[in-house]
Amino acid sequence: MKILLCPLSDGGYLYPVLAAGRELDRRGHRVGVLARANAAGVVAEAGLPMAVAEDFGGRRAFSATWWGKTGAAQYRAILRAARESGADLLVTSVLCNGALLAAETLDVPVVVVGLSVHLWDYRTGGEGEPHLGRTRESRTLDCLRIHAATREECGLAGRAPRWADSPLPGDALLLRGDPSLEYPGAELPERVRHVGPLAWEPAPDRTELQEVRDRLESTGKPVVYVHLGRFFGGDSLWPRLNEAFTGGRFQAVVEQGRSTDPRPAAGADIVSVRKPWMGPLVDLAGLVLANGTSAPVLAALRRGRPLVLSPNGSEQPLLTGACVRAGVAVRLPRTPSRPAAVLDAAWRDDGLHSRTRALGGRLAVLDGAARAADIVERVAQASATPKEDHEYAISRPR
Repeated sequence: MKILLCPLSDGGYLYPVLAAGRELDRRGHRVGVLARANAAGVVAEAGLPMAVAEDFGGRRAFSATWWGKTGAAQYRAILRAARESGADLLVTSVLCNGALLAAETLDVPVVVVGLSVHLWDYRTGGEGEPHLGRTRESRTLDCLRIHAATREECGLAGRAPRWADSPLPGDALLLRGDPSLEYPGAELPERVRHVGPLAWEPAPDRTELQEVRDRLESTGKPVVYVHLGRFFGGDSLWPRLNEAFTGGRFQAVVEQGRSTDPRPAAGADIVSVRKPWMGPLVDLAGLVLANGTSAPVLAALRRGRPLVLSPNGSEQPLLTGACVRAGVAVRLPRTPSRPAAVLDAAWRDDGLHSRTRALGGRLAVLDGAARAADIVERVAQASATPKEDHEYAISRPR
């Protein structure tokens, strides 16, 4: 089977899809990647051939920053790349409306790799879930509106959609978290499955990692790993980071991530980095402070590190609420008088550590890549077999 991986090229979306693609490649499928030029080194390390999105008219079309505005360009780039490679199936990420529509035009199945938790409406249940940020209904309707607008821009508005209920999950939507992170009593939609973290990232540069270690060891203070996500118009964590890590008990190694304006104060116990890998840095820490995006949350949990979360927009409030509800995170108030006290309380909370180790242990032993590859193969088989001749856990609606 020829498979084209066409997720967003940002690491939090690209790396999990590469994890699944590597397993599919190991099973003998012909796997290629369509990604932005600046992802070439990462894709090469994953051992997969790559087509450059810009060569297919996909400039900005595979960036999370531009996802709602470049769906038509993404659609055209994927159509061209898939036809050129003869792809039988697409694997993409959430927010890739162009990939969903390209699969529909090509009449091939598409599997979507999601985030840690389900973002849209549940099939049933979920009543009483606190609305942190936006409601599920609001998020679902907005995503459907963007999908419909992209469909019209691509000239497909007059065609009947393949999926009668919702196009957003594609033929299968793979969640990278744990069922305990979903709201109690809620039921996921039919085509949505948990597969586990899909953990893969580039290997660390040993020299760079040792330099970070040396700087941390020179201070000798307990380490908090900080991973900054997008602000979405919310508050920057930098003022609270400077307060928490100046003259106190802890030091921080701060992955700037999506932060475009790093502002460590002079004299703060902060090592600021920008790396394509985070696992070895999480290993150096006893606690993880983040905005609540999937990649650092999963990295922390898999290593048994409790979380302190300060969400802004997108998935961040929903995932923060899920982690707090599961007892593996505490929320950093927006205006705490002493942020260091919040960190100290989390560091000393034995129950928080115990629950984190339990959930992290479940996630760490899951072979998410194998689970994902199994589902991709079942989706492909269901697509190739007349519906009346088979029964599968995940089938392709017609």
